[in-house]
Amino acid sequence: MNPSALAIAATTATLQGVLSEGLGGANVTVRPLDTARNNTTGDQINLFLYQVLPDAAWRNLDNPRRVRPGETAPPPLPLTLYYLITAFGGDNDNDIKSHALLGKAMSVFHDYPVIGADKIKKDIDSETANLQEQVERIRITLQPLSFEEISKLWTTFQTHYRTSAAYQVSVVLIESMRGTQAPLPVLRRGEDDRGVTSQPDLVPPFPALTSAQLPERQFSAKPGDVIRLRGSRLSGGAARLASLRFPNPPQPTTAAVNDTQLDVTLPANLAAGFYTIAVRLTTPRGEISSNELPLAVAPVITTPLPLTVTRAGGVATINLTCSVPALLEQRVSLLLGDYEAQAEPAPPPPPPPPVARNTFQFIIRTPAGGQFPTPIGVGLLTRLRVDGIDSEIIAPRQPGEPENAPPRFDQNKKITIN
Repeated sequence: MNPSALAIAATTATLQGVLSEGLGGANVTVRPLDTARNNTTGDQINLFLYQVLPDAAWRNLDNPRRVRPGETAPPPLPLTLYYLITAFGGDNDNDIKSHALLGKAMSVFHDYPVIGADKIKKDIDSETANLQEQVERIRITLQPLSFEEISKLWTTFQTHYRTSAAYQVSVVLIESMRGTQAPLPVLRRGEDDRGVTSQPDLVPPFPALTSAQLPERQFSAKPGDVIRLRGSRLSGGAARLASLRFPNPPQPTTAAVNDTQLDVTLPANLAAGFYTIAVRLTTPRGEISSNELPLAVAPVITTPLPLTVTRAGGVATINLTCSVPALLEQRVSLLLGDYEAQAEPAPPPPPPPPVARNTFQFIIRTPAGGQFPTPIGVGLLTRLRVDGIDSEIIAPRQPGEPENAPPRFDQNKKITIN
């Protein structure tokens, strides 16, 4: 057994010895409250450990005598112990004698607010002799308890209450049994002993992205778009796309503007969905990657718009194509104004099954006994939604139009149902 694991017992034995010596050899017992007076007569002080709690101040500190600078080790287990002392006076538990004996015991603890190493060595046996070696000394502090708190304590043991005093004893350190990590000494400070590399600014020494600028008046990127990445240390880097949906997405081409800007051309065959974009820089020491920024790629409707659809038997069938196929597991829907229609499931394909499709059919039906869900004979702004990303419906800025002109809807992106 690790000797320091007996520190709680060593502390109790030390306090018992301090009381016994200070009271002139009076009977000092260490028992629970309900058995404190069993088979005992005459003057008696009972010392009862009723609670053990962690010490917050030492909870994450290294043991100074175990860990040298540069080494790491599990911190010790720091404990605060709470004791209750109860006095019994004479054979008949005379209250006057009990009160006098309690006062003497409290006076002893008052005279020993700190237990030194020499006192611990005297009052404990050889098995627990390492308690006196801990850095922090054992401190004894009177612990105020309300009448309600001390009554609950006695009620727990179902015994009659006697006047008692509570004390806090801290700190007791129990060392961890896990080993210390002691690294080898440092012989060189960096490559060729050049020391640390410093820089006079707060710019990170590796590529870092701060923003991705989309084409004007677009909420999402589109296949083939040129987006501008802004950041620092970008010179010589190449943009790379990643996606949880697409294991190996096509990669963009990168053109450097300066050390803080890159122009990135997205592939024309980039499928709609959510991606992350980062800049990777190849150095003599290996590849360095910047932080990642989110990038939403919107679908592009290739069916000529505006489009007019005629209902047949109260049912409107709308067929649309997308510039880049969508995976079968992607969620595809059509928004007409504020109405959303889900794409019809693809027919069972012959084996092997295809992995994507770019033609979608949307069927809007008149509910039984109800009205057609969208307005009739009115052009409705149309958005193709793939995985929650909508195709663009904002009109581009026209030549000569001021930059601060408010955006407007593209009136050509409409479908009319008759």
